[in-house]
Amino acid sequence: MAGIDRRVFLQGTGILTAGALTSRLKGYSSELAAPGRVATAEREVLPPPVYEPFEWTVPGLVFSFEFIEKKLRSRIVLPTGVAVPKNTPASTVLSGIETSLHCTGEDPNDHHGLKLTGGSPGARLIYLGKKEISTPAGRRLSIYQSDPVLGLDVESIYEAFADLPVVRRSTRVTNRGHKEVGIEYLSSAMLYNLASPRGFEQELMIHFAQNTWQAEAQWRAVKPSRAGFIDNGNFTISPASFDSVGTWSTQRYLPMGVVENSELGVTWFWQIEHNGTWHWELANTQDKTVYAYVGGPDELHGHAWKNLKPGETYVTVPAAIGCVRGGFEEAVDALTRYRRTACLRPRLDTHKLPVIFNDYMNCLEGDPTTAKELPLIEAAAEAGCEYFVIDAGWYAELSEDWWGSVGAWQPSKTRFPGGLQDVLDRIRAKGMVPGLWLEPEVIGINSPLKNKPDAWFFQRHGKRVIDHTRYLLDLRNPEVRSYLNSVIDRMVGEYKVGYIKMDYNVDGLEGTEYQADSPGQGLLEHNRALLSWLDDVLARFPDLTIENCGSGGGRMEYAMLSHLQLQSSSDQEDYRLYPAIEVGESAGVLPEQLAIWSYQLKNGDADAATFNMVNAMLFRIHQSGHLAELSPECFAQVKTGLEIYKDKIRPHIGSSVPYYPLGMPDMTDTISPISLGMRSPQSNFIAVWRLQGADRVHLPHADPKMKVLYPTNLGISVEPEGDGIGIVFPRKMMACILTAAQ
Repeated sequence: MAGIDRRVFLQGTGILTAGALTSRLKGYSSELAAPGRVATAEREVLPPPVYEPFEWTVPGLVFSFEFIEKKLRSRIVLPTGVAVPKNTPASTVLSGIETSLHCTGEDPNDHHGLKLTGGSPGARLIYLGKKEISTPAGRRLSIYQSDPVLGLDVESIYEAFADLPVVRRSTRVTNRGHKEVGIEYLSSAMLYNLASPRGFEQELMIHFAQNTWQAEAQWRAVKPSRAGFIDNGNFTISPASFDSVGTWSTQRYLPMGVVENSELGVTWFWQIEHNGTWHWELANTQDKTVYAYVGGPDELHGHAWKNLKPGETYVTVPAAIGCVRGGFEEAVDALTRYRRTACLRPRLDTHKLPVIFNDYMNCLEGDPTTAKELPLIEAAAEAGCEYFVIDAGWYAELSEDWWGSVGAWQPSKTRFPGGLQDVLDRIRAKGMVPGLWLEPEVIGINSPLKNKPDAWFFQRHGKRVIDHTRYLLDLRNPEVRSYLNSVIDRMVGEYKVGYIKMDYNVDGLEGTEYQADSPGQGLLEHNRALLSWLDDVLARFPDLTIENCGSGGGRMEYAMLSHLQLQSSSDQEDYRLYPAIEVGESAGVLPEQLAIWSYQLKNGDADAATFNMVNAMLFRIHQSGHLAELSPECFAQVKTGLEIYKDKIRPHIGSSVPYYPLGMPDMTDTISPISLGMRSPQSNFIAVWRLQGADRVHLPHADPKMKVLYPTNLGISVEPEGDGIGIVFPRKMMACILTAAQ
């Protein structure tokens, strides 16, 4: 291992030797529950268990439990005041299993196929008792179970927050026995009886968000059969399954699920808070109970087999679960408030929401030089931008390929003849905070750092993992973290940057098997080490802002966003396609964290300029484009838009929740109009985009007092119309923001 002791190598990853965290885990906290730990914990002293049905009630939610002899079963989770349906079946040996756990050599005693059901010892766990305590944020319930056969203790953690109908759920398993135990899957959360056994196709609607490069957050609402959960008259062995594998945690889907039951008038929802592999599924057990499994990496879906040694504890990734009366919009409302309460890290950035200029999109695109930057700096300051970020390429010489040379992070001499520091000083002189692009987790195959020991990098089958001309750094390694700390220290301490755009443009896929039980476990340890490193960086530099970017929205989830301040929304280069992306993303990311491009076109007109501005004005503005080369008319629209944003809209973003006057859009539909509402206790804003369709857009149930806030000089008008209002656009591809008349 190139001279690195494994015990040192694994510090900061969540993996510690037996006994190392015993005293710290006695006071187990939500902070430990979120990242997860592998350590030894002392067994909780509990009163004798009572094997009678019970409920756990938190504001807005009721969790109902029952027993089969000494085995705990979860029956149903419902909003407060909603009665358990009379046709809800009682739990069995196969259904209602509170924690789904399967270990190597055990019998998954269900006709399960691809489903994660019937796991043992999950089905045979013996209930030991429960304990509830108050926390600074709300309340936490711990349920304790054990398996005497394998000597495992299981703690199920339910953490409630203030008055929210959302609970953060995680699971801890400790090996109290004398033999190693292989964990194949372990649920973060389980939900049961989401529909009647024979009525799920008629009762349920599944909402999920497809996510891919330049087409992020495309929400679909389908019946179970359209997602693979088919009513065959008996029970299915093929679930509706959603997952992601690798370091691009949102490369296929957002790690969210929303399941609406029209018969009950309620909606269950969840988000998996992990920056790596995850999985959720919806199906029924052999006894036909409809369930949802929610979890992180497992052996089947993520090559993540865990060998749990005697004395060790293994913790799942956290997942938020909840249930509300109503449908999709009410679920998004609850999740938005939960993220703001439980996930948002207090920082100056998410309080002030400064306007950020970034020189990449439809602008310099990785080819910065002093000559190109200076006029952009002047124009960005004049327009009203408050941060100025130099994106990719600042470290590559003019003769180099900036993609494959990453890793050393030293300023280019040929791009900045007077030095990079001179350009950064110009930014500060114009009253803006300078920022730089960084992709810290990779080393280009043409970088001098490629000669570092193999222990620095992801490895599979004895070879380094290479993806798109980059090696992947393994952040479990303290030498790697030390090197990256030196890079950050130079950027913040020497260059005096206040903003880092942290990008990630490759994918580790299965993970790394080096010094790990399996590739997926190596990946999980790396994921947790990355979050730990970010915590250290932000603690050292309390005024530093770090943007989370993964080729746009490739890591758009609330493990990363519980640490970092902003989320890059997309690399989509056509501003006309952007509304269908950002509206979908508003269901997955807080508006005060969601950075939307407004990239002005050199040859654009006022309609294009305002369309671009409307795209960004209900979120965080990432201004870009060749501002210095805009026509006076277009530049005036940008400047006016930023003034209105700062004065009228920005003060309300941090308390707003989204709603959808025209439903969720589909970016393949270039005809139908798109709309997004943002409502706070003091404000109500609605963005409306006319695409290629009719000149009049009808918004049902909209306040008839709504008026155009921006732009006010392009002929867009609002009229009362039927059950709402009509917005008249004189030309195609126009957009506006409405607000209630004062």
